[in-house]
Amino acid sequence: MSEKTVTRMDLSEAVFREVGLSRNESAQLVEGVLAHMSDALAAGDQVKISSFGTFSVRDKAARVGRNPKTGQEVPIHPRRVLTFRPSHLMKDRVAAGNKS
Repeated sequence: MSEKTVTRMDLSEAVFREVGLSRNESAQLVEGVLAHMSDALAAGDQVKISSFGTFSVRDKAARVGRNPKTGQEVPIHPRRVLTFRPSHLMKDRVAAGNKS
């Protein structure tokens, strides 16, 4: 399995090669898209990208947890978490990539 991580620089380089914008314009475009997505998620909106997946924010309620070492009960505070649900096309593509 590959250990490569796709970075912002990789994305802007791909935009540069595929679209033909300058490197600066490509980097600004990628930054703008990511900023728009993170602003929407911070506001509690869903971000749905067709054929890729859906990013959403879930509010988790407070609950009582347990320290596995001591068995002592510990309160877990309410929080917001980011979730990603891949589309069926993305799931199929990833599964097909594993067979290679």
